[in-house]
Amino acid sequence: MAGKKSPWGDPGADGEAADGEAASGEAAPGSGTPGGDRPAPPPAQDGQRGEGPRSEGPRNPWLPPGSAEPRKGPSIEELFRKRALGGLTGGGAGGPAFRLPQRPDGKSWVPIGIAAFVLLWLGTSMVHRIAPQEQGVVTTFGSYSRTLHPGMALTLPWPVQTVNVKDVTSIRRESIPEGEGEKLMLTADQNLVDLTYLVRWNIKDLKLYSFQLAEPDQTVREVAEAAMRASIAEVTLNDAMGSGRAAIEQNVRERMQRVLDAYRSGVKIQGVEIKKTDPPAKVVDAFKEVLAAQQDAQSEVNRAEAWAQQLTARAQGEAAAFDKVYEQYKLAPDVTRRRMYYETMERVLSQTDKVIVETPGVQSYLPLPEIKRRPSDEPSDAANGGAN
Repeated sequence: MAGKKSPWGDPGADGEAADGEAASGEAAPGSGTPGGDRPAPPPAQDGQRGEGPRSEGPRNPWLPPGSAEPRKGPSIEELFRKRALGGLTGGGAGGPAFRLPQRPDGKSWVPIGIAAFVLLWLGTSMVHRIAPQEQGVVTTFGSYSRTLHPGMALTLPWPVQTVNVKDVTSIRRESIPEGEGEKLMLTADQNLVDLTYLVRWNIKDLKLYSFQLAEPDQTVREVAEAAMRASIAEVTLNDAMGSGRAAIEQNVRERMQRVLDAYRSGVKIQGVEIKKTDPPAKVVDAFKEVLAAQQDAQSEVNRAEAWAQQLTARAQGEAAAFDKVYEQYKLAPDVTRRRMYYETMERVLSQTDKVIVETPGVQSYLPLPEIKRRPSDEPSDAANGGAN
């Protein structure tokens, strides 16, 4: 094999030999043509060129023809971005996924929709209607700005300014305790009473109500309970369950108002109403027995007072009659004295059988009662004798 050439020729001289043969038009010896004995080289494959220096080793199939640097593929983020943009705009290899409606002139409705949304947002956040029984507090970035009164009002849009609207005229009610619970309180005579009461209040100053207290409603309940306990501790059990309830309600209302004004709560107490005053459930039977005994004792006291009033009235009448007699006695003492003497003797001697006649020449004592009885006895004796 020594001295025999490769059928493909010298790798380093292929380009030059090809150029020379093409230039002279003569076939090289060994090329398989009539002019030589070289076999012809195989035809060039796709992506390969006959000219230029040939690189040693296999060629990268991902490189474009004539490129010496490797081509970089698209990243995953770019693929997703292109797919998302293609879906929104109606492009992409998969066809239009979503297409926004267009105006008759071919333009998009998006600007008009955005403008309408902005106008609606401005209208709802800037224009406010305050009802006759309401007021509104305007805050600028959370700080108090002003108070809105009933009517239409304009403010800056949210979130620059916000409006908190409250009903300030309606009466609110707090029932203590809630539901069927038991609220025991100690009276001045060391007795327990179960109280249920109602507190009526409304908002007097919306600014103070909104910013001064953290929980105004809970504060009203706690102040009401403290004022009621203080008032009940000053009265007895009978007053708490009887005629003293009106005074207790008035005292509780005044105490609550003083405390809430000191807190600058912006709340006005309209009234306090005691709904139930009962003894504790565990001693209700014994309490009923004691109450019945007290009622019986009070009935006896009432009857004694009525009898005393009757005696007093009778004595006052007799005293008034004596005063009238005394007035007449002062006018004619002798006549009045004699008349009183006669009346007294008549009253005394009317119960006896003796008759005293005070006349000169007449016996001082006559058995007049015996004489009176004899005529009445004789007709009866005669009747009896005639019958015999």
